[in-house]
Amino acid sequence: MKQLQDIKFSVLDLAPIVEGGTAADSLHNTLDLARHAEQWGYHRYWLAEHHNMPGIASSATSLVIGHVAAGTKSIRVGSGGIMLPNHAPLVIAEQFGTLESLFPGRIDLGLGRAPGSDQPASRALRRGLGSDGSDFPEQLRELRAYFDPAGGESRPPGVRAIPGEGLNIPIWLLGSSGFSARLAGQLGLPFAFASHFAPDYLLPALDLYRSSFQPSEHLARPHVMVGLGITAADTTGEARRLATSQQQQFLNLIRGRTGKLQPPVDSMEPIWSIQEKAILQDKLQYSIAGDQSAVRERLQQILSETDADEFIITSQIYDHTARLRSYEIAAAAIMGE
Repeated sequence: MKQLQDIKFSVLDLAPIVEGGTAADSLHNTLDLARHAEQWGYHRYWLAEHHNMPGIASSATSLVIGHVAAGTKSIRVGSGGIMLPNHAPLVIAEQFGTLESLFPGRIDLGLGRAPGSDQPASRALRRGLGSDGSDFPEQLRELRAYFDPAGGESRPPGVRAIPGEGLNIPIWLLGSSGFSARLAGQLGLPFAFASHFAPDYLLPALDLYRSSFQPSEHLARPHVMVGLGITAADTTGEARRLATSQQQQFLNLIRGRTGKLQPPVDSMEPIWSIQEKAILQDKLQYSIAGDQSAVRERLQQILSETDADEFIITSQIYDHTARLRSYEIAAAAIMGE
């Protein structure tokens, strides 16, 4: 049976803007976390594209990737993900071709098909409001053609991505349903599942990906990354208190609100209803709050369930020092220290 020490572990940074803080503070903390993660043995550092979100600072994802890559030495840096329908494929090919040219061998391109925004922001991004993501395979085909010197018919005649053409930038498909799972399998690409917010379809999506997998020049066998929320602290009691920031964030999403990441509270009982508590407990079934021993035990259970090749960890913790400590404990739990 696969053990935790056998897999890679990575960071998914949602670049939280906390109550009382600014986007500048968030981006400073992002680089600080990346430098620590590199020291603690994390393999990748991914940032996510969101728009019109007062609590997330990584909307200009490619720029933040460059910021992190420039301030670190060896950790892979990439997107988890770029929402491709928001962009012309040529622009993404040029942006990531530039990043790979600046930081060779360190850049990942994770792609999603969700808008990463609400309808007003989608309109402002010039995303077709009638789009349901069904044209994602065609967009992906065009994007990949820009990296291929042969090109073929998948890109407009006479159009080249400079920088980008001829560069080997690993492409991942990200998803929370079966669409991207099947597509990743058919194309022989690695697949990352967002179980930290869409847990119910995790195991069926992984089964679909593995059963539809076709070996490719990029990948000989299926490769799965599982997204997890982890709040770790020196005691389980403190971890559970810190995790109330994440719980408040999810609760606001359920209520249709957005805002900055809130400080932790001693109890969520006065804040949520019985129904909301049940919804959150279901949504957060792949989120872990505990000390090092509890985190390690639950991670081994999830590894046994999923047979994942990598875990990617997000920690929505209000205090930056506590957030650093959480990632340090999670790394120690995985490596068995």
